[in-house]
Formats: sequence, structure tokens, C-alpha cells
Amino acid sequence: MSASDRLWLRMTRVLPASPAEVWSAMTDPDQLALWWGPEGFTVPSVEFEPRVGASYRIAMQPPEGETFHLEGEVREVDLHHQLAYTFRWDPADPDDRETVVTISLRDDRDRTGVELTQGEFATEGRLSLHDGGWSDSFEKLEELLD
Repeated sequence: MSASDRLWLRMTRVLPASPAEVWSAMTDPDQLALWWGPEGFTVPSVEFEPRVGASYRIAMQPPEGETFHLEGEVREVDLHHQLAYTFRWDPADPDDRETVVTISLRDDRDRTGVELTQGEFATEGRLSLHDGGWSDSFEKLEELLD
């Protein structure tokens, strides 16, 4: 489920794996490349280290079109519980601004509750774009973990 509060994305999911497994899928570059991005996109390269202050960069390839990147800096790391990082596109759309993504994990027996927030976006259109991208990504992540 997702909803916006002003121009913030808020999304929750329950994934079929332990918090440690979900954490690994969200922070290990090889695993990130398997599920990141909207349906049909591939991820040619991922540079990611879950360490406060570390920079990251993810290359995304749409089914048709040029490769583009997203990048940012890790802001918070609480092993198996919470991860926060800045998020900016390269190249940026005129309606883009740097946002902050926060992902919280909650142990739910043999599953993991995930809460994601991202914002604040400049426009409803950019919020909607990210809502769709995260929804597709979480679908792929759930398949990977199942």
C-alpha cells in the first residue's frame, strides 16, 4: 500500500524472509542488481556500501533508451533495522530534487515488515513515478526472497 502526505511517498510491505535476509537483499550490490528498478529495467552496475557517509551509485537501463544513474549518500545504518540515504538522479529531470529514502524493517516471525518513506518531492508527477518504481521493485524483491 502507498499513500502520499503532501509530496511524501509512504509504502509498507511484508516480505517472506527474515530481517537479516531482507537487509542483505537491500544492501548487497549483487542482490540489489537483481530486483532494483521498474519492471523491464536492468541494473548493469551497483556501487553500494551500507556505511554512514558512503556514497553509492546505481546504473539503470530501461528496456529502450540510454542508461542513467541514481546516486546519493548513506545517512543512517542500523543493522537489520533501518537504512536511510539520499536519492538523486543523474542526469536530473527539471522537476527532480534530492530526496531522502528511509527503510525500516520489523521482524514479523518468519517474515519482515518493511516501511519505506521518501521525499519530499517537487511535484505529484515525480512522486507518482517513484511510487510506481518502488512498487515494481518490491514485487521483484518479494519474488527473489520467496
